[in-house]
Amino acid sequence: MDQIGFILLLVVVMGGMMWWQSKKAKEQQKKVKDFRSNLQPGTEVITIGQIIGTVVSVDEQYEEVVIDSEGSKLRVGFNAISREYVRPAYVSDDEVDENGNPLPKDDQDGQNAEAEYGEAQVNVEESLAANNAETAGAAETEKEAK
Repeated sequence: MDQIGFILLLVVVMGGMMWWQSKKAKEQQKKVKDFRSNLQPGTEVITIGQIIGTVVSVDEQYEEVVIDSEGSKLRVGFNAISREYVRPAYVSDDEVDENGNPLPKDDQDGQNAEAEYGEAQVNVEESLAANNAETAGAAETEKEAK
């Protein structure tokens, strides 16, 4: 009797998982269909081939979209439109430290970093000069040894 209960539990769990996956897939399909049916000229989109362009015209009868990508016009099917394109944010190297962490707002130029982070900033020029001096000194000692 325990085996039948266990098998019944497995069947119910598997059925629930299949229903949940089906529901999520239908929601995703509906969202994509709504996006594609509401495309308007002027919308910036990206295709499945990673072509970025602006919608020029939409032909719902033949399910085609004309996209202008930097002067080149392309005619693609609705299914080729992946999503609306949103340009990623650009962060200048001057706004982050060497690990990619944002600098404090009051300290964009690197001043007072020792007080803020508890560690000293490395002066690249001084470090490079010291390294070159050490390398030159080691090369001279090798020549003298030969």
